[in-house]
Amino acid sequence: MKNTKGEVWVFAEQEEGKLSEVPFELLGKARELAGKLGVKVGAVLMGSGVESLAQPLFEAGADIVHLIDDPALKVYRNKAYRHAMVELVKEVNPQIAIFGATHMGRDLAPSVASALRCGLTADCTDLQIGDYEDKKTKETFTNVLHQIRPAFGGNIIATIVNARNWPQMATVREGVMKPLAREEGRGKREEGTIVKHSAHLDGVEIPVEVVEIVRKASTVNLKGSRIIVCGGAGVGSKENFKLLHDLAGVLGGAVGGSRAAVDLGYCEHERQIGQTGVTVRPALMISCGVSGAVQHLAGMQDSAKIIAINTDKDAPIFKVAHYGIVGDLNVVVPKLIKAIKSKGE
Repeated sequence: MKNTKGEVWVFAEQEEGKLSEVPFELLGKARELAGKLGVKVGAVLMGSGVESLAQPLFEAGADIVHLIDDPALKVYRNKAYRHAMVELVKEVNPQIAIFGATHMGRDLAPSVASALRCGLTADCTDLQIGDYEDKKTKETFTNVLHQIRPAFGGNIIATIVNARNWPQMATVREGVMKPLAREEGRGKREEGTIVKHSAHLDGVEIPVEVVEIVRKASTVNLKGSRIIVCGGAGVGSKENFKLLHDLAGVLGGAVGGSRAAVDLGYCEHERQIGQTGVTVRPALMISCGVSGAVQHLAGMQDSAKIIAINTDKDAPIFKVAHYGIVGDLNVVVPKLIKAIKSKGE
């Protein structure tokens, strides 16, 4: 087994000098994996003028920040980032590299894996260290990365192992890993090492020129909401979703939807919760007309409290709900709104 002392890496995604939330989620898991392997946690930070972002990464659990600071990396372009990352992997030789399953991570990680001719497992929901036996050769590999993800539409959970071609690479869904508390990471202590590297971009043609970046501001923040009212196909129509907005309004929460509700046009895609949407962990989740498909449950079952409202007493959502109401949401929800309003008067 080669490179068993290589670092566990997290790609520290940033845009316009601001770190995304994903690296903080991944660093918590990276510390767990590195602890079992007895190695250090490295964060890979790329950009222009981004050295100041290293300290938050140390506080979140990184032992080392591998910094590549170059004007050509000011904005994300696949060829520049891919080349810099591939050269860095060859120089440092990590054993594991983890990316967020974001737009950037989903673009960068496969191109890096292809250039390095190693495997990549996409959209993982868990990562563990374990052993593996090749059934054909009977060869046993110890302390390899078990990359766990839903497969076949979420109907099974697959464990994927890349025992031979390293680094072992994976992208991880947003929101499924919990950031370490400050005292569990490195806290405010000035610990950690910044290692500066060259981007090695001399002579590399970067064909894409970024002329302007235009962003559409999102009005939905499901991941940051403590209370979510979620609707499914059982809501019946886009007009009926107004009831959910009214309930969320009196509770100070946000409105989400299942994939079925989104596909039917009842709510926008940015509100989708589940395997192909966002993963949330609110203090309170109120599910209305949601049957509880496996794909949806994967994105909300870790909510602190779940209240389910459904006319079907056998709906799978009731298996994960802490409280269940068998009834018509068009009757139940207005009563809830009235009761909440009367309590506040």
